[in-house]
Amino acid sequence: MAPGRIAGIDYGKVRIGLALSDPLGTFAQPWETFPNRGAKTFIPLAEKLRSREVTRIVVGLPKHMNGDEGEKAQEARAFGQALAAQSGLPVEFVDERLTTLAAQRTLIESNVPGRKKRALVDQIAATLILQTWMDQQKNKRDK
Repeated sequence: MAPGRIAGIDYGKVRIGLALSDPLGTFAQPWETFPNRGAKTFIPLAEKLRSREVTRIVVGLPKHMNGDEGEKAQEARAFGQALAAQSGLPVEFVDERLTTLAAQRTLIESNVPGRKKRALVDQIAATLILQTWMDQQKNKRDK
């Protein structure tokens, strides 16, 4: 049975990058950039997730290079926990070190113009977060 769609989230204080898996939960693709409006974010975001039949959420955890969790990681955890409470969906966290940098490089190499780049970088980072998590799950199953 298919696991349903999985949403990947690159949390930011201003923008939230969203990615969505295919129905089989194999491939991640950019979805959209959602504005972060604090507490007013959760209801419309939960509705958007339900509208795409999302069954699980993966939130990127911005750890320090040594693996420690700092203030940004704590904010991402708090966001994920609040979204889980609002949406009723399970939320998992995955290490997102260097995903934003990788997303920026991808857009630079693709010659995406500056203004459009800002709008897409969060979506690409969310896609990398989601694909990382899905690949980790596949590796666990294959062992």
